[in-house]
Amino acid sequence: MLSTFDSPRRLPSEIDLVLLWSTLILLLVGMVMVYSASMATAEAARGTGHQPAYYLVRHAVFLIIGLLSAAIAFQVPMTTWQQWSPWLFVGGCLLLALVLIPGVGREVNGAQRWLPLGIVNLQPSELMKLCAVLYAADYTVRKMPHMHDLKKAFLPMAFAMVAVGVLLLKEPDFGAFVVIISVAFSILFLGGMRARLFVVLIIVMAAAFAALIILSPYRRDRIFGFMDPWADAFGKGYQLSHALIAFGRGELFGVGLGASVEKLFYLPEAHTDFLMAVIAEELGFVGVLVIIVLFGLLVQRAFAIGRQAVALERLYSALVAQGIGVWIGVQGFINMGVNTGLLPTKGLTLPLMSFGGSAILANCVAVAVLLRVDWENRQLMRGAKV
Repeated sequence: MLSTFDSPRRLPSEIDLVLLWSTLILLLVGMVMVYSASMATAEAARGTGHQPAYYLVRHAVFLIIGLLSAAIAFQVPMTTWQQWSPWLFVGGCLLLALVLIPGVGREVNGAQRWLPLGIVNLQPSELMKLCAVLYAADYTVRKMPHMHDLKKAFLPMAFAMVAVGVLLLKEPDFGAFVVIISVAFSILFLGGMRARLFVVLIIVMAAAFAALIILSPYRRDRIFGFMDPWADAFGKGYQLSHALIAFGRGELFGVGLGASVEKLFYLPEAHTDFLMAVIAEELGFVGVLVIIVLFGLLVQRAFAIGRQAVALERLYSALVAQGIGVWIGVQGFINMGVNTGLLPTKGLTLPLMSFGGSAILANCVAVAVLLRVDWENRQLMRGAKV
């Protein structure tokens, strides 16, 4: 068996190049677009020292840290990830609880989601997404003989997800909760849960989410603003109306890189939640289509790698690979849906592209784990032991 830090030989020829290049292009385009979307805001803000490249520099540093962490994560065998997955999940829950302690967690714009670590802030909910993938895959493999038993297979996972949900909703971070729930139960379904039971769970979760929205005034306001943003374009529908204006201005080929008007203090969170709107305005329909294709390739390769792992009887690795695909696919779809007015506003970034150190770190490590699954698949098909 390979040790935890054995270096795979002939790396470029032994990994999925489509997955690798799709990821790298998304990361690089994201860095360019973060700079374009943030330079006006950074130059005008006192907290950034009026430096136009403030967010670019920080994003580049986060990207370097993410890539270095990914390089380390790639060296870790999947057996080690499986052994540590319950402890990583517990650690993620403890970080989520730590955020809520007064004086420890940092509050920004009414949400307490960050742990201050000197010059940077850690957002545990981003790391929890990866922990949830690893844990749900391990749990499903362990419960495989009982996958058709509601009490033995589903209820323990449901209790774990409810605990995570309570912590996330206290922050509040409803978007991260939706992603984590989607990932966890998708892995259970991929692991063999009955389709009928899965449909019932979807209906129950939809009802629960509807109740959370109805019982929360600010979530209700978001729903009403989403349904008709032009009815209150300077209030509830402000973000969405300006995102739609950005898409409309972009037309087919965009107004040109750096030429966005909406990023000039009109569109809030242009370099984070609404980065896709800036891409649409500057690069047009063609630019948006390229981004969607790259995400589609990434998700397709994740599921293809998972299917190959199933063929090699590596169920944990298969579920991790497909869970990562679900995570990136669901979060990317929600972010794009919010930007285009298909979904209500959520505080979710565009994976691999938006500004945010914790998100970039978690995304890079997740792709590294996915590449590790693929590398081990290829080694086994060559007859080597992993």
